[in-house]
Amino acid sequence: MTFISGIKKLAVAGCLAAIASTAAYSQEMTLKLGHLANEQNSWHLAAVKFGEELSALTDGRIAVEVFPNESLGKEIDLINGMQLGTVDMTITGESLQNWAPMAALLAVPYAYRSLEHMDEVAGGEIGEAVKAQIIEKAQVRPIAYFARGPRNLTSQRPIMSPADLDGMKMRVPNVPLFVDVWKSLGAAPTPMAFSEVFTSLQSGVIDGQENPLALIRSANFNEVQGYVNQTEHVRSWIYLTIAESTWARLSEADQAAVIEAGARAQAYERTLLLESLAADKAYLEDKGMEFVDVDGAAFQAAARDAVLANVSDEIKPIVEDLFAN
Repeated sequence: MTFISGIKKLAVAGCLAAIASTAAYSQEMTLKLGHLANEQNSWHLAAVKFGEELSALTDGRIAVEVFPNESLGKEIDLINGMQLGTVDMTITGESLQNWAPMAALLAVPYAYRSLEHMDEVAGGEIGEAVKAQIIEKAQVRPIAYFARGPRNLTSQRPIMSPADLDGMKMRVPNVPLFVDVWKSLGAAPTPMAFSEVFTSLQSGVIDGQENPLALIRSANFNEVQGYVNQTEHVRSWIYLTIAESTWARLSEADQAAVIEAGARAQAYERTLLLESLAADKAYLEDKGMEFVDVDGAAFQAAARDAVLANVSDEIKPIVEDLFAN
């Protein structure tokens, strides 16, 4: 090889290296992930974990910037932003039924008898059908899901069966399904803003309320309620999602990395959830609350007709099957 030809080969090699470097640089991206939870919430911690895992899996080419506390917008705004291409990711659940009716299955009262049963549904054929409709109708893609702590009824007396409710005044969210279900169980449900619940319990305007343990604890309901009745009437999950337009920009390898990072974040969040449930129960018991086992089958049977009357025709056969099995 002559000196001149060697120079030419070095020049060509340098050009190829520059092109490769430019290509690598063009693949770098930062995904914006907005959600409604605070920095201590397991969803936020799992979102941060997702970003760490995705960065590791892509050798730092893809970063994730997480925006908690609705700092990028409220849930519906974030979904709209994903559809417009201004937001890449969010954590969202049954709100997606505004576009995909099957997303209502994420939070149907008494549809899931245990966390394991819910996992079977969310990770099985029904879950796949829900995800497919969300992708098609909402243009966002679920890549992982997080379980939410079940909702339980608190009261000033033990409630072991629907008969024990006997017209008990209780706060429920202003959701027709919730109101109708608790009426069917024998209670007197009263829609009320969450900010009013503590003082209403304290003054006796209402006798009980229902929420996950984490909210019962953070709202200090142990100061005005003596019992946690383990009705577990709503088990639900929520999706970590990516905009379909963002997904389409990723290579197959990077899409696989997103799915793997999602799976790792999902496993991490489940550990956090179980630890949180145990810690919240121990805390509330230490503060004097008594946990009451209930007749879950009796509650489910009494709620069935009200639930079916409030779900869409599209998902009613699925809900009927969930109740039957």
